[in-house]
Amino acid sequence: MRLEPPIIILNFKSHKETTGHQAENLALIAEKVSRDTGITVAIAAQATDIFRLSRRVKIPILAQHVDAEDPGNYTGHITAYAVKEAGGVGSLLNHSEKRLLLMDIAKAIAALRTEDLVSVLCTDTPFTSIAGAALRPDFLAVEAPELIGTGISVAKAKPEIITRTIELVNELSLDIPILCGAGITDMNDVSRAFDLGVDGVLLTSAFVKSNDKYGLLFSMCRAAIEHYKR
Repeated sequence: MRLEPPIIILNFKSHKETTGHQAENLALIAEKVSRDTGITVAIAAQATDIFRLSRRVKIPILAQHVDAEDPGNYTGHITAYAVKEAGGVGSLLNHSEKRLLLMDIAKAIAALRTEDLVSVLCTDTPFTSIAGAALRPDFLAVEAPELIGTGISVAKAKPEIITRTIELVNELSLDIPILCGAGITDMNDVSRAFDLGVDGVLLTSAFVKSNDKYGLLFSMCRAAIEHYKR
């Protein structure tokens, strides 16, 4: 299963509300929205929930992190092979809450590629985005860490992070889809992000905290359809 833009990735992080059976309930909502709109809605789940979610829904399930090591004597590590066996289709890498060294990012991308899994590399500036792009991940996701969870959209507060990243990647003729995240709260934030040229968005808080999760996500997907530029 591949990720086709436009994309919305719901990062479940490690909240109680996004764990276990509650994660299943949220995944079912996401699956219904994806089916009703035709938009790719993926979930970045905790490692312990990948198997149960991949058996419960047919939308893409990503890991939130994989380690650089191959299968072997590495207690406590999450390997790309284990993610694949659990039913995951790929992984986020280097999220601002789970930073990696550049050499470990390169190894993790290679490990995911070996297993035919998708790599979504998170970065925080246009320049780290270019450094990351050189490693040829499948997707780049640029986020402003200081805006994560604030409800202040990166597309509104720091649009230059997005536009400059896209410019630099295009200048190098690297055909890597660009996603953005941090503070994505509603359909207007999604519209603004896609107007800037992204291929997808990542979000957490707005969806998890919403009293109308289906309605919120549906409106975001509709905005993605209307404003996606490719």
